Amino acid sequence: MNVHTSVVTSKPPFRAEHIGSLLRPPELMAERARFARGEIDQAALTAAEDTAIRGAIALQEQLGFKFVTDGEYRRRSYHSFFYGELGDLSIDTIGGTAAKGAEGGKGGRGAQPAAVIKSRVQWTHPINGPDVAFLKAHSDRLPKITIPGPCALHFRGGDAAVLASAYRDMEQFWSDTIEAFTKELRALAAAGCHYVQIDETAFAKFGDPDVQAALAARGDDWSKLIDTYIGVTNRVLRAAPPEMHIGMHLCRGNRGGHWHSEGSYEDVAERLFNALEIPFYFLEYDSPRAGNFTPLRFVPRHKMVVLGLVSTKVAELEDKSVLRGRLDEATKFVAVDRLAISPQCGFASVDTGNPVTPEAQRAKLELICDLAREVWGET
Repeated sequence: MNVHTSVVTSKPPFRAEHIGSLLRPPELMAERARFARGEIDQAALTAAEDTAIRGAIALQEQLGFKFVTDGEYRRRSYHSFFYGELGDLSIDTIGGTAAKGAEGGKGGRGAQPAAVIKSRVQWTHPINGPDVAFLKAHSDRLPKITIPGPCALHFRGGDAAVLASAYRDMEQFWSDTIEAFTKELRALAAAGCHYVQIDETAFAKFGDPDVQAALAARGDDWSKLIDTYIGVTNRVLRAAPPEMHIGMHLCRGNRGGHWHSEGSYEDVAERLFNALEIPFYFLEYDSPRAGNFTPLRFVPRHKMVVLGLVSTKVAELEDKSVLRGRLDEATKFVAVDRLAISPQCGFASVDTGNPVTPEAQRAKLELICDLAREVWGET
């Protein structure tokens, strides 16, 4: 593959991407533990977060990313932070208690967290607006904000969780959810954010026979759920500010090096890439669990794909020549000028992080930027 420079990316997605979360520095984790014990106040914790985020910004700028995230350093859990701001909603429970980082280092299928819905979904204040302001105050790069998708809560609990106490009908739940996400996206735009990544991992998990069976056991037809989730997401997208660039990240679970599902995109690809009105996708492709690239044949020519070829689950650094070979393989289905590269997921979907070191994290991010320069002549 020769260097491809005919299309320069001045707007998202960029050739070199990452999914958002970064390993928390030990100093920040220590201060968070002190806060939990009541030894420091919120102001002291916020100061520690500010210091850590400035370090995360510096890392991204040094490596050459065209955007910056805050590493999700103010969040314990990626999903629970956001949904917790929308009501008495627990999206991240296992056995009735808040899920923690997975134990045991590498590998293995982890338990799928479940949702508990004790109130209506309601947006009452900007959730990520202050994060945008901090990024804009400390970097001239484009701020990128990551939020869960509007269907994540339902996927983890189903109709039963929705109707258990908070709601009497599903349409009200979906209406509330769409309204909440619409208000947050508009608040983000008002704060100066024009780049948002929505994580809707359900679409990647629908191809797993075990997930299909679990959904059937709770009374859900997985294929009908795809249509429902596409419809809900499209309603959010159509109401979003027109100047906002919104992409969708899909993976099969990422908690302490563990995963929640496996299976190809084949069962969902045609609808995912065509019926869903998302202009670009971040797709997990770091292991055989994601299947091969043939489902990309359904991607229309006006859409882009960010290939998640680098793993955040293991410390071993990928071979650049192997990654270039995989990019070549993907171009059989999507033209190279509509591709980009990234890790398959974040480095720390929960604050305890994945089993990789800060040095390995940096090396993997640097590899992504170096490969982007070689292939496209830019990051």
